[in-house]
Amino acid sequence: MGTTTAEPATRVDLPVVGMHCAACAVRIEGALAHAPGVSKAAVNFATGRATVEYDPAATAPAALRDVVRGAGYDAVLPQAGHHAGGASDAEEAAREADYRRTRLRFVVAAVLTVPVAVLAMAGHLVPSLAPALDFPGRAWVELALTTPVLFWAGREFFTGAWAAARHRAADMNTLVAIGTLSAYAYSVVATLAPGWLAVGASSEHAGHGAATPAGVYYEVAAVIVTLILLGRLLEARARSRTGGAIRALIGLSPKTARVERDGAEMDVPVADVRVGDVVRVRPGEKVPVDGTVLDGTSAVDESMLTGEPLPVAKAPGDPVIGATVNTTGSFRLTATKVGADT
Repeated sequence: MGTTTAEPATRVDLPVVGMHCAACAVRIEGALAHAPGVSKAAVNFATGRATVEYDPAATAPAALRDVVRGAGYDAVLPQAGHHAGGASDAEEAAREADYRRTRLRFVVAAVLTVPVAVLAMAGHLVPSLAPALDFPGRAWVELALTTPVLFWAGREFFTGAWAAARHRAADMNTLVAIGTLSAYAYSVVATLAPGWLAVGASSEHAGHGAATPAGVYYEVAAVIVTLILLGRLLEARARSRTGGAIRALIGLSPKTARVERDGAEMDVPVADVRVGDVVRVRPGEKVPVDGTVLDGTSAVDESMLTGEPLPVAKAPGDPVIGATVNTTGSFRLTATKVGADT
């Protein structure tokens, strides 16, 4: 663990680009937790964010980004001025660029994989096509089509597996890299030196019988890469839609809050509300931040978040959520989560 000091720790949320499984999150979390100056690190795979508490005298967000990059991923530095909890322009641009790269690689892989699969499998599915597809040099055609699928479209699997290996770990990239490279390497040997893997001729009858060339399995490597790229493309699109829904919810939050300070009520920007502040919410107003009802009773419409069709009764001690709508009564709450924590 990094060293800690008596000074209050600074917290930063770093959007992480390139995570594809829970093992990725675990590896990034471990790398950040052992970075100098870091007292606590947590990586959420679902939201694609790393939350780090650190000593600003010992490290900085830029150094934390370098740690994430050293683990084989990338992080986006937070931008000052964007809405708390919202996505910055840099984060949106990075995720959109990652989506476009994945889409391009999938399209290229799919275009090249289809003929490889047809050459390898159509003869088994439609026996009448077997003679036409079993032409001399077929293995060389499959090799030419599969190579860019594996080492261009699927190169992220190999770079990810290598990054994991450098940290003495394994993840989904490791499995994909081992499986596809094994099928590809075997097929290359069978194509370049078919005699090495020929079957059907024993040593006792060498020269008296023709050996059968070993089969090639280029379609295995190509199809695996293409299907996993399709899965990652669908995952990226789903995350993009989820992120849009979350940003829409954030847009529903009020811009100001009525806070009690120095014995008086004053309207302040929501960004200036601090944990522990007492906030008054009147009928018809939106709850500005997450908190706990201090006094007063009311019913709060939480349908924008939960889909609950009826307002939920609130009494002292009950939690309330930012951006929900107070309907009938007036109450005061103690802020428990503000800014990006809401």
